[in-house]
Amino acid sequence: MLLIPCPYCGERAEIEFSYGGEAHIARPTEPEKLSDAEWANYVYWRSNVKGVFAERWMHAQGCRRWFNVIRDTVSYQILASYEAGTQPPAVERKTYV
Repeated sequence: MLLIPCPYCGERAEIEFSYGGEAHIARPTEPEKLSDAEWANYVYWRSNVKGVFAERWMHAQGCRRWFNVIRDTVSYQILASYEAGTQPPAVERKTYV
């Protein structure tokens, strides 16, 4: 089981959290001007990296706040957690083949 460090409540078991997908996805500034293909790209296409990845999580059974986690998708090691709306901290990036 993962222990996820909520930046507001501290480290808790992963069963207290809800996964929110990839972090730092910018919403279109002029959505009315997007084509169907551009909307599909915004809604459905996400990175699927092997390695260090920024994710959104919500502490559903705690403070109910959204925050971001930087996690290695290969080892599941959590490298950092930080409040939503803030810049991600610098972390060491591993390269996998």
